[in-house]
Amino acid sequence: MAGWIILAVIVVILLVLLFAAIFIVPQQQAYIIERFGKFHTVQFAGIHACIPFVDRIAMKTNMRVNQLNVQLETKTLDNVFVTVVASTQFRVNPKDVATAYYELRDPAGQLRSYMEDALRSAIPALTLDDAFARKDDVAFDVQKTVGNEMSRFGFTVVKTLITAIDPSPQVKNAMDSINAAQREKEATRQRAEANRIQIETQAQADAEKTRLQGEGQANYRREIANGIVDQIKSLQAVGMNISDVNNVVLFNQYLDVMRSLAESKNAKTVVLPSSTPGGYKDLYEQVTKAMLTANETKE
Repeated sequence: MAGWIILAVIVVILLVLLFAAIFIVPQQQAYIIERFGKFHTVQFAGIHACIPFVDRIAMKTNMRVNQLNVQLETKTLDNVFVTVVASTQFRVNPKDVATAYYELRDPAGQLRSYMEDALRSAIPALTLDDAFARKDDVAFDVQKTVGNEMSRFGFTVVKTLITAIDPSPQVKNAMDSINAAQREKEATRQRAEANRIQIETQAQADAEKTRLQGEGQANYRREIANGIVDQIKSLQAVGMNISDVNNVVLFNQYLDVMRSLAESKNAKTVVLPSSTPGGYKDLYEQVTKAMLTANETKE
């Protein structure tokens, strides 16, 4: 009976030692194994064995990508104070897990210090406008500088992003005012240009209208003159002398003028000689005398 008890105890002890010797490393993790307090090896995902009471798991390292956000205040080349927000993604290099564990006690703190130093060196070399325009270049330079430093400690900087560059509210308001003034200046220039084009177009249209009206008036008078000539020729053809012909033509013109005055919307009252049409003779003599006087003056 005692033998069975001793055997059971030995089996239990062996099972305990077996379970203590076997361990499983989850995916995306690495275990640092020390033997008698000294670094022995690094074990990655899978099932592994160690010597109980001799080997121990010193550190369980996460191999996934971590992100660190950094926010600091600095000034640009044109002396504008800005708040820069940067994010960097980093991870432990699988080949340097032991270096990352034994070299750095606070990797995130060390990375933050490198980030702040790199940003304070990059931003002051640029104006505010250049800082916004070259944000990706700044992020690349920071990543390169910080990556070189962190690689000595077993870390890889995957990506660095400048997520925000915020000047003070006073600077923002001033920038908005400048942009608004520039846009208003450009809008005023465009309105002036449009007004100039409108004036030139209207002037050209008025000139063309005047020219066409002149041509129309000239054609109208030419047709009237041709009609009068035809009328005179017709009257002479029936045996009328030139004096009678002139009386007839002038009287017809007189009647046309009276008709136009009577049909005009602006005419309210038309005053005619009391002896009309008998007074036409006086009118004819006055017109003839005026024409002769004008010809004598010219001579």
